Amino acid sequence: MSATSEKHAGIDFDSMDWRVPPLGWPSSIANVPFILSAGARTDSPSSWLEGSNCQRFAFGVLSLFDLNCPPLRSSNLWEENEFTTVVSEPEPLDLAFFNFSDETYGAHLGIYMAPNEVLHLAQEIGKPAVWTFEDFSMRSRYSTVIGFKKVQGS
Repeated sequence: MSATSEKHAGIDFDSMDWRVPPLGWPSSIANVPFILSAGARTDSPSSWLEGSNCQRFAFGVLSLFDLNCPPLRSSNLWEENEFTTVVSEPEPLDLAFFNFSDETYGAHLGIYMAPNEVLHLAQEIGKPAVWTFEDFSMRSRYSTVIGFKKVQGS
């Protein structure tokens, strides 16, 4: 694990220079546990804040800003264009897709929050983290930035 990702494990959301959800950050957001089986299509645990995989976590964060994605797998989400649009230059709250190659199947999702800051639920840490693009590139399973998608407002 790099020093950067270690520094950002255990995020103090209130101190980050990011957009803040209208109702504020949930008190438990920094401690959402990574649960591989807790994907976007599951209701167990009942709340994404009680446990999620990277996708469910990303969708949960976006929902705090009234942005909603259909519960699609990463490859289907990359292909759909009714709720999301591919963008070449990310802006805060855009989805970021990472994988070991440019293959979208099984891609890891995060939320672009600020220049060179991607919020995601990190399996290797077990809770939310903020990584730079360099942090992702140092891990073979996330070394390729597939691209970014803007979620349309509801």
